[in-house]
Amino acid sequence: MPIQTIRSQRLYRQIADQLQQLINDGEFPPGTLLPPERELAQSLGVSRASVREALIALEVVGQVAVRVGHGVVVLESRSTPMESVMRAAARTEPWAIDPEFESEIELNLDEEIPPFSLLQTRRYLEPEIAALAAMNANEEDMKAIRSAFERNVADNANGGRNCAADRLLHTGDRLLHIRIAEASGNAAYALVIKHLLGHKYGAMFRRLQELFMETDMPQRSQGDHERIVEAIEARDPVAARRAMEVHLDHVLNVFFAE
Repeated sequence: MPIQTIRSQRLYRQIADQLQQLINDGEFPPGTLLPPERELAQSLGVSRASVREALIALEVVGQVAVRVGHGVVVLESRSTPMESVMRAAARTEPWAIDPEFESEIELNLDEEIPPFSLLQTRRYLEPEIAALAAMNANEEDMKAIRSAFERNVADNANGGRNCAADRLLHTGDRLLHIRIAEASGNAAYALVIKHLLGHKYGAMFRRLQELFMETDMPQRSQGDHERIVEAIEARDPVAARRAMEVHLDHVLNVFFAE
């Protein structure tokens, strides 16, 4: 079966695209069964969870019918690209707050998260994110991570300041962590980190920097970042996880040492 190994973000979409193309090319005629999940996962070089998500996506767009215990039946071929069909499905059944919770959940995405809460959350999440990036990043991801690190180095050479506003922003630092999350292959991790770090540092975090940040902290963090990037590039998840742990422990200790 002409299946190519996949290593990419949003794996389920990549898998679904490839399966849809194979169906359209006649590899799996209407009425036939797709190979079992385990076989597809082995052929594609991905997890069964990613394959299952792809099959569900194909069912949502009407390409297959998933029958638990009996297999996945191919329906009539669709000429419409997967991307267009998924957009249409999103319009009819959008990802949105459940009306049952509208009065229970208050979301202010622009409200500053207290610095300790922000860093503590990152400490729990980002080591695993770095490990996943070491396993899942493709060549494009690797280039984006390396480019963000170079931006981090350039920022530090400029004192970490935005020249126009003359404020400490450390954009390259935050961009590097975002690029690593994007390379993890987990869209939920990427969403969380983009939200946490896509905002400029708030008033509380900036004041914390003014009062407690060590003068050599940007350079020390840069060294930490370099070790994280090198571990990811070496595809060493254990080293990447540990390097991220060391880095975030250092940041926490600088600002919140007891």
